[in-house]
Amino acid sequence: MDKNSINIKILKVKMTDIDLLQSISQQTFIEAFSETNTAENMTKYMAEKFSNETLLAELSNRGSEFYFAQLGNRIIGYLKINSEQAQTELQDEHALEIERIYVLQEFHGKKVGQLLYEKALDIARLKNVRFIWLGVWEENHRAISFYNKNGFVAFDKHIFRLGDDEQTDIMMKKSVINN
Repeated sequence: MDKNSINIKILKVKMTDIDLLQSISQQTFIEAFSETNTAENMTKYMAEKFSNETLLAELSNRGSEFYFAQLGNRIIGYLKINSEQAQTELQDEHALEIERIYVLQEFHGKKVGQLLYEKALDIARLKNVRFIWLGVWEENHRAISFYNKNGFVAFDKHIFRLGDDEQTDIMMKKSVINN
């Protein structure tokens, strides 16, 4: 592991952390997708998905959990997982969805995403689910490589709407049993 990764803490997001969650959500989403999408679509998507109201509703949902990656006093990434009816699509009681793993660009390659993924895997084991699943944009080769490296396999595709742009996500899953 990178020497910095041992100083990274994974902390559960609380309702009082809403401003920090909104900030890291917006910043990491802009860093990840602004070069490949229109400003209008980015603005529309972020207004819908990262508003205080939306994030508070997600934090209030008992099937959703958020976790920060914190280095010192700085939030450098986050994880959102969904179980049961909070899952965006499958809603399989024996599954856990990783809806988001986002890390500030300056911390890419420093194992932050891996630590967040391992937190999701630990929770999946605690919940005794059979598999973890997620959707990843077909053009996000870095993320697809990350999930492949961690044992995920593609099993389907779905449409993800970013503003008025329909994009294809590859749906991937990994068995949790006996891992």
